[in-house]
Amino acid sequence: MEKFDKLSGIAAPMPLVNIDTDMIIPKVFLKTIKRSGLGVNLFDEMRFDREGNEIADFVLNKPAYREASILVAGDNFGCGSSREHAPWAIADFGIRCVISTSFADIFYNNCFKNGILPVVLPEDQRDALMKDAEKGANARIEVDLEAQTVTSSDGEVFSFEVDSFKKHCLMNGLDDIGLTMEKAAAIDTFEAQASADRPWV
Repeated sequence: MEKFDKLSGIAAPMPLVNIDTDMIIPKVFLKTIKRSGLGVNLFDEMRFDREGNEIADFVLNKPAYREASILVAGDNFGCGSSREHAPWAIADFGIRCVISTSFADIFYNNCFKNGILPVVLPEDQRDALMKDAEKGANARIEVDLEAQTVTSSDGEVFSFEVDSFKKHCLMNGLDDIGLTMEKAAAIDTFEAQASADRPWV
């Protein structure tokens, strides 16, 4: 998993509330178990019409936001079913941070396991960043995980809270497998000793 420390990038404003995981990645695309390749279908039903043509006024189809790496979203982002494909699609598109006032619990936890930082801010601060994001590609927002701050393009700084363990994992690029592999030497030692003590197993 890619490490996350600091991110400076274009933020796309998406003020819709209750964006659920089926909106993020529709169920028709859940046939794969690969983490890559889903970015092209992110927000598919909002980005494309029935003929597969881009819907011009959808935010991520606008030229200013095609390279967005931050999403400023409405309340209760990631609600609905618990599909891990949702953060897979977000990460594969290139978005590394989502800022909202609240997230669905399972989606929130899945973000950390897939290299995405979900930032929870009070409504007034989120709204200030939403307004900042509406300026387009010239307004870059900076997210500093170590300092736990978000800085607007005008230099306004907002602090956020994050669980210390989740922060450690994200800053070191550790998903569940990575955490296990940190203990590889201890696991090898245990297995060798277990084999010696119980050779019949």
